[in-house]
Amino acid sequence: MNNKIKVLIGDDSAETGVSTANKLREKGMYAYTRRKDCGVILESIKKDPPDAAVLDISSQNGDIISLMKTVREMGVKPPVFIVTSAYDNEFIEKQVIENGASKFLLRPCSADDLCAAINSALGDRASSFSDDMEVVVTDMIHQLGVPAHIKGYHYLRTAILYSIEDKTLLDSVTKLLYPTVAGIYDTTSSRVERAIRHAIEIAWDRGNVDTLNSFFGYTVDTGKGKPTNSEFIALITDKLRLRYKSALRTH
Repeated sequence: MNNKIKVLIGDDSAETGVSTANKLREKGMYAYTRRKDCGVILESIKKDPPDAAVLDISSQNGDIISLMKTVREMGVKPPVFIVTSAYDNEFIEKQVIENGASKFLLRPCSADDLCAAINSALGDRASSFSDDMEVVVTDMIHQLGVPAHIKGYHYLRTAILYSIEDKTLLDSVTKLLYPTVAGIYDTTSSRVERAIRHAIEIAWDRGNVDTLNSFFGYTVDTGKGKPTNSEFIALITDKLRLRYKSALRTH
């Protein structure tokens, strides 16, 4: 179950909810049903957030748009929302998409269509987050004074991005992180290490001290020495993980 996509079906009727859950299970997903009630669905998401939630626009005791807003404000990992409706209404579709739904599907929809919508929504979110984070990291190392034309710039950016995705790489930079980066650029771990070291030296020697201090919060003494590769990567990774904590929970 741990590797399966977890899907909450906001309908526990035998003809719709249970049937849909069974079909999704046949496709390898972990699907379960909850009553077609906004309060019940909200409580379930709060206690055990799914990867995706398939909800009908006609759910009782509340409305789906308010439910999606509440989930985003709760501080839990929000699922991707797939909203279904028995009626083809462009206004409703526009409203639910603008307020957080990833997909709007007309009922009845096949298990294949629903499965494709869930996979597409999860893929879109991962891709969007990765693209946005690459821009953030690129801008950050540029501000720190690392020139874009050197190899260490690219190695450093990749190392930070991978460390944001998987913080355990920082537990063994030499044995895990450098080989990972080296494999991407078809080079060796030692060359990656040297190139990143060179990039950090340039940033430390030529960069603006105030900018460096604003990023590192005086955790590294600019007068006593440069940070190690591990320190540099870890400090930036931690800073970005804290800044984008909410987004990382959804990723």
